[in-house]
Amino acid sequence: MLSPGPTAQADPSTPAVRLPRRRGIEFTLLVLAVLLSVYGYCAVGLARNGTLPPGAAGYGAGLGVLALLAHVAVRWRAPYADPLLLPIAVLLNGLGLVLVYRLDLETPADPAAPTQLVWSTLGVGLFIAVVLVLRDHRVLQRYAYVCVVTALVLLMLPIFFPAVNGARLWIRVGGFSLQPGEFAKVLLAVFFAGYLAANRNALAYTGRRIWKLQLPAGRVLGPIVTVWVLSVGVLVLERDLGTSLLFFGLFVILLYVATGRTGWIAVGLLLAAIGAFAVGRLEPYVHSRVEDWLHPFASVEAGLGPSQLAQSLYAFAAGGLLGTGLGLGHSILIGFAAKSDFILATAGEELGLAGLSAIFLLYGLLVERGYRAGLALRDPFGRLLAVGLASIVALQVFVIAGGVTGLIPLTGMPMPFLAQGGSSVVTNWIIVALLIRLSDSARSRYAGAPYDAEGAP
Repeated sequence: MLSPGPTAQADPSTPAVRLPRRRGIEFTLLVLAVLLSVYGYCAVGLARNGTLPPGAAGYGAGLGVLALLAHVAVRWRAPYADPLLLPIAVLLNGLGLVLVYRLDLETPADPAAPTQLVWSTLGVGLFIAVVLVLRDHRVLQRYAYVCVVTALVLLMLPIFFPAVNGARLWIRVGGFSLQPGEFAKVLLAVFFAGYLAANRNALAYTGRRIWKLQLPAGRVLGPIVTVWVLSVGVLVLERDLGTSLLFFGLFVILLYVATGRTGWIAVGLLLAAIGAFAVGRLEPYVHSRVEDWLHPFASVEAGLGPSQLAQSLYAFAAGGLLGTGLGLGHSILIGFAAKSDFILATAGEELGLAGLSAIFLLYGLLVERGYRAGLALRDPFGRLLAVGLASIVALQVFVIAGGVTGLIPLTGMPMPFLAQGGSSVVTNWIIVALLIRLSDSARSRYAGAPYDAEGAP
């Protein structure tokens, strides 16, 4: 009796598995994302002036062209990519432009929406470049050490420039400003993924066992810990505590994914708690943030008026379930960070709990699709990179949303795609482009492309 396994493999008549490319679904969702963004833009104009804003047609056409060009690039170079990633990015970016434009109406002397549109265009341009040029994500692993050196240099540059609002985060030359830490987080994700993928067995199965935790040998864990300490140390000197927390979380998550040992999560939480307590006690700038978090209405009770956090909480409360409507809120009272750190308060007030929940669901879906791509990939580097990039978005949303809602002490970071900030929006488009490439690699192996034991096409 013949074995059915070899016969089935040798049978040339066995049809190959044909996965749908789902680019039509992506295009339909992109049209919906652009229409929703244009609707929001028009709603702001109608609420404020009773007429459609004069730039509505140009805004819709510009956003539509950018979305179409990005779609064509994905259809050509990444035909099996996840169809939800690009529409989610377009919708979040479009909504961010609407919110920044809405706040510009309250500050006509300081418009930010035109500049944000230029940065969004640049971000989409880099998205297209990454999708077209990067044909194999594993090429990035060869440049892991180049990435980490570049990241450390970028992190150190703001030290030589004046502080803004107590933190050294920006490089300012004339009227041009850049936040290099935004680009450094992607480069560090590439380095962490490359190093952990190359040393995952040594990290998981060698070294000493202390209590229930397997500690790897120093020669294996030392380089990556050194890089992490240097990057976080520089950020502490610059008072960029939000990015410090993001890097720490990224390091712990990727270490856990690489080794599969839950003990690293416990160690990470313990070290985070100790570090937060020490910095909160010793650093006056951080201590004031902690005090404001513990007593957000202290300034109101003292007759000094509401602080930024208190004003943010008032905005969320005023929004209720369905919101006041786009253009009808008062979140501009928050002050100088209304368009950046606290832009989520505008969304909460004018879109309500329902709209805010929808925004969080979009972020959650973006992160979930990144994790799904990582689970489907066979090569360790791709898996770790997908998890790392998705975790960057997840951690950033948690830190910002937790800060403006009073869940955790406030740290200055831009909300991905929503907040004013050119460096942030460009970096997030690069992250989406890399996730597009990774998801295409994950799904294309089911579409008839041969793969070796390591998942290489």
